[in-house]
Amino acid sequence: MTAIGPPMPRTGADARPWPARHDHRVTTVTDADAPTGVRALADDYVRRLADLDTRVATTLGTHPGDDRVPDLSPDGQSAADELARGVLAALPSAVVADDDDRRCARLLRERLEAQLAVSETGEHLRALRNIFGPHQQVRQLFDLMPTETSDDWAVVARRMAKLPQAYSGYVASLTEGSRRGLHAAPRQVETVVGQLDAWLTDAGGSWFQAFVTKAPDVTGPTVRDALDDAAGAATAAAAELRDFLAREYLPAAQGTPDGVGAERYRVGARLSTGSDLDLAEAYAWGWDEFRRLDAEMRREAEAVLAGAGPVMAMRHLDENGAAVDGVDEVRAWLQQMMDTAMDELDGGHFDIAAPVRTVQAMIAPSGSAAAPYYTRPSLDFSRPGRTWLPTLGQHRFPLWGLISTWYHEGVPGHHLQLAQWTHLADRLSTYQTSIGSVSGNTEGWALYSERLMDELGYLTPPGARLGYLDAQQMRAIRVVIDIGMHLGLQVPADSPLLAGATWTPEVAREFFGAHSGRPGPFLDSEIVRYLGWPGQAISYKLGERAWLAGRDAAMTARGADFDLKAWHAAALSLGSLGLDDLTAELARL
Repeated sequence: MTAIGPPMPRTGADARPWPARHDHRVTTVTDADAPTGVRALADDYVRRLADLDTRVATTLGTHPGDDRVPDLSPDGQSAADELARGVLAALPSAVVADDDDRRCARLLRERLEAQLAVSETGEHLRALRNIFGPHQQVRQLFDLMPTETSDDWAVVARRMAKLPQAYSGYVASLTEGSRRGLHAAPRQVETVVGQLDAWLTDAGGSWFQAFVTKAPDVTGPTVRDALDDAAGAATAAAAELRDFLAREYLPAAQGTPDGVGAERYRVGARLSTGSDLDLAEAYAWGWDEFRRLDAEMRREAEAVLAGAGPVMAMRHLDENGAAVDGVDEVRAWLQQMMDTAMDELDGGHFDIAAPVRTVQAMIAPSGSAAAPYYTRPSLDFSRPGRTWLPTLGQHRFPLWGLISTWYHEGVPGHHLQLAQWTHLADRLSTYQTSIGSVSGNTEGWALYSERLMDELGYLTPPGARLGYLDAQQMRAIRVVIDIGMHLGLQVPADSPLLAGATWTPEVAREFFGAHSGRPGPFLDSEIVRYLGWPGQAISYKLGERAWLAGRDAAMTARGADFDLKAWHAAALSLGSLGLDDLTAELARL
């Protein structure tokens, strides 16, 4: 999973249906005197959005010394929407001179229209979820900031002191949503309250107080005092947000259903996939993938432990397979794994540019969701790409389930794609290589990367291939239960479990637990995640399907002349694309 920065998908209840699909064709203009090229328009949008929203500026690293916090109030969303509408109005007259321009124009129109459709449903007024929610986006700013010098820490202190402003704006949006009858479901509220509780009790103080203790000895007493004061203010603001959610918002939200219904789901799914999906087809295909993977997992489980089914084999690996003991030790192990993959893949299957060769393994802060994630490098690579492992309080880490996951998060997964995009930002556009990212594209590449490493013979350690198949099965189950829960569908009659039941969070959890090797707390977190971010969970498998279809089409077209390394280089140089376009563009390479 990637943390890419706003505009972020937001989803909730009572939304309008996705509008009729627009014609995204753009007339090609060759007049050299035309006023604005489409990539210049796109990059101007990024610059203006970064001026408006510090989350974008900090993610990209474009505003050194930036101590702002985001405006999470209704006015902040209105300003972003106004900017998007202005860019859409200017787009028809922008010059489209080549294929990169054509792709940029289609992406820019599709993304801005998708974001505005989400905003029109009022999702920012009920934005509560356990992963990359507004409360976490604010905290994550500090993970992305420079902290090498005393001056860096002075900027941290100034920004942290302003954190109460961000949470005050967030409360204003949630309050306005409540006034309109737009609420997040109680399950989401309770989960975020629990996360805030974890932040407030981190290391005997709060996460903010623990963070500022990392300031080096060279930081002078003035800055240290400012950091301590700012951490106290941020801690108090987080406590006030928790109390507001628990005492005021949660009672008002009672009765709000977990599922969002078909109309709102289509809006969220469009934002996460860049496609107007046939949800019935996607649901049926998800079941087909589940059945295919279930059969393959059973064969692999037999190879791990004679007579065992998949879940029993995975429990056996938990207890008897290779493992790393210690949080610091597992971070070092993951770092070595990524460094080795980088060395071995470079030159043979990829051409990896020098700035892309650095990636860091990190431990996720407490109060995070259970899923690992990746954060992209800054545009100048002064902050490298990073993978993040939530430990969930564990100190022993079985390796069978981590290997494929770190090919997904790191190399050749998210890091090779998103860092390569960053490397190409001046050739394409900053928009195509950063905030225009589409989850179906990026998560689809990461799943393709897991499959590629299996194809290349990297999943040979005992249990590693079962871990890969378990990860694949988890993404297939996501398609089934995400669509099923939000649309209130029934479990098919031929299901091996719970046939004929209507999908609910409880049914989904039971089904997931019976077909996954992941620990219980992880699965609990996943169910809450899907319910709070409708349409995002399906983007992984559907994205992988598009990547594989594009590669297969290119192989068929080129025959014996197909070069996988060259195809990878061209594919990673396209920039962002939605699933409406991805397969066709990949097939042309």
